[in-house]
Amino acid sequence: MTRKSSAPAPDSEGFFSRVYEVTKLIPYGRITSYGAIARYLGSGGSVRMVGWALNSSHHGQGFIPAHRVVNRNGLLTGKHHFGTSSTMQQLLENEGFTVEDDRVLEFRQRFWDPSAEL
Repeated sequence: MTRKSSAPAPDSEGFFSRVYEVTKLIPYGRITSYGAIARYLGSGGSVRMVGWALNSSHHGQGFIPAHRVVNRNGLLTGKHHFGTSSTMQQLLENEGFTVEDDRVLEFRQRFWDPSAEL
């Protein structure tokens, strides 16, 4: 039977913890994508689960630099989960990124691929 729900699976807690551990390793001034994290975790089809994990990362997990994770095109698709819609952009700009129209301009040049760098 195929799961059709848009909610995380009941066993997602372990997956979320693994997402948080990888996200904590993203170096300052670098950026990655939801897909890169999913592939690193051996679950390339779980891009949305990575997003759900990061959307929940602000609830008692300590500091997780979720602002350094964007979509595959460098778009700030998770910006609404940071309190205000400008907080994610401000955090990235504090690290030297240029963001225009919710897109990180130097996404490719500063991309961090955990599969290649860990």
